[in-house]
Amino acid sequence: MSDVKRHPSLLRKHLSFWLVLAVVLTTTTIRANCQKTLVFVGTYTGKGSEGIYAYRFDSGTGALTSLGLAAKTPNPSFLAVDEKGRFLYAANELDTFGGEAAGAISVFEIDRETGKLRLAQQVSSLGAGPAHLSIDKTGRYLMVANYNGGTVAVFPIGDDGRLGPHSALEQHTGASVNPKRQAGPHAHSILVSNDNRFALSADLGTDQLLVYRFDAAKGTLAPDDPAFAKVKPGSGPRHFVFAPSGKWVYLTNEMASTITVFSYDARSGALTTKQTVGTLPKTYTGENLEAEIAVDAKGKFLYVSNRGDDSISVFSINAADGTLSFVQRVPSGGKTPRNFAIDPSGSWLFAANQESNNIRLFRVDSSTGRLIRTQDTQAFSPACVIFVPVK
Repeated sequence: MSDVKRHPSLLRKHLSFWLVLAVVLTTTTIRANCQKTLVFVGTYTGKGSEGIYAYRFDSGTGALTSLGLAAKTPNPSFLAVDEKGRFLYAANELDTFGGEAAGAISVFEIDRETGKLRLAQQVSSLGAGPAHLSIDKTGRYLMVANYNGGTVAVFPIGDDGRLGPHSALEQHTGASVNPKRQAGPHAHSILVSNDNRFALSADLGTDQLLVYRFDAAKGTLAPDDPAFAKVKPGSGPRHFVFAPSGKWVYLTNEMASTITVFSYDARSGALTTKQTVGTLPKTYTGENLEAEIAVDAKGKFLYVSNRGDDSISVFSINAADGTLSFVQRVPSGGKTPRNFAIDPSGSWLFAANQESNNIRLFRVDSSTGRLIRTQDTQAFSPACVIFVPVK
């Protein structure tokens, strides 16, 4: 008989040792994954909002602390941050700027100690209603999609974060079947591929996901061949995301409340439709407009927000073929979840509910992808959430 079986007290000591060790290892893992970040929230101004607001967030504890107004600026509805967290770029969603039919892009320097933003520059977005910004993989170019103007543009970024004269400007053309929303082009988003060789742009007005060859040496765009992939008429493409593997592209169709899955050929930029899935309950009959989409860092789960049903839908991603399977649908915690974002630790999802003036925080279960409600914080007309690691 072993010593442990002969002496119960020895058994208790062994159990205590392993329990303590398990707690230590778990705590160490949590601390290792813990990140302290600044959180910036872009808004639609008016109705209580004056611009961009800042928060401090600890992913280890879930503590979120308001730092107040970071910068006063009109309708900063979408935000982008450079890789080093030095500069923040805001799309000022306006239809007139500098006496022209255009919106603006504001460049801010980030004070990482206070969360305050200092305006360094403001330039025309070269089209009305800028709705989306992104930065290429080199960090040398900022891209903008102008919704009302139906244009996409590229601006070089200087060492000081400021934007130079545009290096590319493309006017989308065409229309689709919905006369109220698709009488002309509406560029809704633009992102580069994982290898930085192509730039894709979703156009709600033309039901197209356009593909451009991107020259990272010159910052130029040229239509690919084929120049776009089509979705079902009346779908209304909005936002999209590349899988971390680069093999698949996931597109939200705002008006149809569906996600289209494309296989992506990294050599040619060609897109091939694989699957289209709905994001709403079968019993839902009201109006709904899809909004944001995101994939977790490991490429295992996909998230999309529904404005109308006011929910976040969760899907698992098949590792072999990129197709989606439904996992969960949870209330967004408010009205009109226009945007959401997963924090750098991958442990939290922030859902920005525009019409109910709040942001709901969810814990992300990394093994199942499921969302667990934790807390709410006030934010007036939140339209975009972005993180800047400070640790």
